[in-house]
Amino acid sequence: MKVCGVELKGSDAIICVMSKANGLYDIPHIRVPKISIKDAGDADHLRDFQFAFAKLVEDYKIDKVVIKGRALKGKFSGGPVGFKLEAAIQLINNLPVEILSASYVKNTLAKSQVNIDFRDTGLKNLQETAFQTVFSYLENN
Repeated sequence: MKVCGVELKGSDAIICVMSKANGLYDIPHIRVPKISIKDAGDADHLRDFQFAFAKLVEDYKIDKVVIKGRALKGKFSGGPVGFKLEAAIQLINNLPVEILSASYVKNTLAKSQVNIDFRDTGLKNLQETAFQTVFSYLENN
């Protein structure tokens, strides 16, 4: 199963694709570490973002998307653009999307017996949270 982990930050969807087969993890090289939206208030830009994300899913044959959830209110709440991007991803036809809470990701990483040093993955620093999200999902499934 190939899964795409997503962290929504500002006007960016930061992504990390990973698969797990026979207990081995694989992180394929993908063409972009993030997909951005120029103007979240413009419906055409939102459609362009959704199309770009759907094309990435199709090109890399991704089976599922897991998004790191954000608080709805309070000090660490997500911004309105992030929630628009989340909805755009969730509304892609025939794409299973799951929201993982920050506590779920943190607890899974703490309990995991697999120790992967992020620096050895070849990913960019900005992808670390997306990596942790997809890794925690695959550890539990």
